[in-house]
Amino acid sequence: MEYGLIGKKLGHSFSKTIHHKLNNYKYDLVELNEEEFISFMNKKDFKGINVTIPYKEKVLPYLSFIANEAKEIGSVNTIVCKDNKLYGYNSDYLGFIDMLSYFNIDVFNKTVLILGTGGTSKTINYAMKKLKAKKIYFASRSSKENAILYEDLSSISNEVEIIINTTPCGMYPNNDESLIDLTIFKKVNAVVDVIFNPLKTKLLQQASKLNITYCNGLYMLVSQAYYASMFFLSTTYKKDIVAKIYNELLKEKENIVLIGMPSAGKTTIGKILAKQLNKDFIDTDECITNIIKEDISSFFKTNGEQKFREIEKHVVKECSLKLSCIIATGGGVILDEQNILNLKQNGKIIFLDRSLNLLQSTNSRPLSNDKEKLKKLYDTRYHLYEKYCDIKINGDLPIPQIVEEIIGG
Repeated sequence: MEYGLIGKKLGHSFSKTIHHKLNNYKYDLVELNEEEFISFMNKKDFKGINVTIPYKEKVLPYLSFIANEAKEIGSVNTIVCKDNKLYGYNSDYLGFIDMLSYFNIDVFNKTVLILGTGGTSKTINYAMKKLKAKKIYFASRSSKENAILYEDLSSISNEVEIIINTTPCGMYPNNDESLIDLTIFKKVNAVVDVIFNPLKTKLLQQASKLNITYCNGLYMLVSQAYYASMFFLSTTYKKDIVAKIYNELLKEKENIVLIGMPSAGKTTIGKILAKQLNKDFIDTDECITNIIKEDISSFFKTNGEQKFREIEKHVVKECSLKLSCIIATGGGVILDEQNILNLKQNGKIIFLDRSLNLLQSTNSRPLSNDKEKLKKLYDTRYHLYEKYCDIKINGDLPIPQIVEEIIGG
């Protein structure tokens, strides 16, 4: 291997894509267990590697040189092999500082709460000191020196201004988890989560709902790779390449979720979008029929709407875990706010706003199989489509124009 990433589980890493965008060199993802890790480090058969969980601290004894900031932090995420000697650096803290700058999050003279006490926490603590935060608190699930138990955070809730999650809590596939309730922190003006899958954790969703500035760890990931690549190749890049790759990656990974009335064109437009954007297409109603083994209209007659909504909720939750998808939803998906919260983890929600007079009532749609039912649904649901969407598109426009607006949005 020339360049790559080592870690225990790398199935959902974006690093290969990022490094290819930086310089298009061969970059491999290498999963190692504890024994394989020892053998790998002793062989030194690489030019440059990034290191992730759980080896950022375990690599230290193998290094001939450790940069000062990496020594202070106590972890290394970038290693260069020269003349059979290993040189260790920490580009994570640089990436984190760049991310705060990009999202205009200022920690100078602020009180910061860092969730977690592991290796990433040490990196963020170092960055906070560099940026001259006024005070830094740590939160932990277990009793540790200089850390506050999560259940005791109310004791500092009126001081904290910035919250940074450095734990894996809320990371795929455990998307439903969150360590804290933001409503107890009355002075918080920014929340940062180093997790980037999902793109919006439960913690960040709450921050968004409370109108608190927030960001995930995707920009940090790109920025640390930018610095790592320069260490690998002894080269330099223009700084604006970080924002360029970040925005490209966000667009590639983010789902586009189509909501709207039955017959608004979600499936038709979704399939065109999937083809043009090279994303997978998912129709939640089709997923449901694959489960119930009959058409939805027949299922409604024998099982009722409540049972259908339970299955729909399960399907939506599963679909929401995926990335790089176009998701066409059923017209009633907005009736349960949890569906929307799940879809927003990785998705941008587009409301296809088609006029009532252009919508079609058909027998295949049990709740809108005549004009009167269709109008009633429209009047009941329209405000929910508007409430939950990120973007509203005029669904009366020609299909190519709708597609163009969504892609450009």
